[in-house]
Amino acid sequence: MPFFDQNDLESKEIHPGIKVRIMWGEKIMMMLVDISPHAEVPTHTHPNEQAGRVLSGSFKLIVDGEERLLKEGDHYLIPPNVPHSAHGNDSNSLALDIFSPPREDYKKL
Repeated sequence: MPFFDQNDLESKEIHPGIKVRIMWGEKIMMMLVDISPHAEVPTHTHPNEQAGRVLSGSFKLIVDGEERLLKEGDHYLIPPNVPHSAHGNDSNSLALDIFSPPREDYKKL
């Protein structure tokens, strides 16, 4: 299917206060990531390259020990197998994450 309406994508909680809406093709995956106030994605790694953009709000992103407060319009790139985590602040945030290749573990959610 070439078209997706974000309101039709099923929202799935992957960590407390972190919900994702996922779509993927053969070689790329996109996720809308809803981050509730003070929610956290714990430090983790994966073999997929990850890029993203903050669509609204702001959150702290730590990539390989480097910490940055990202706000609407900011972008990020996380190389494969690099430790990273995300931490919500006082308000809701929305990010778009892009993975290549698609994350097999997220296809099963």
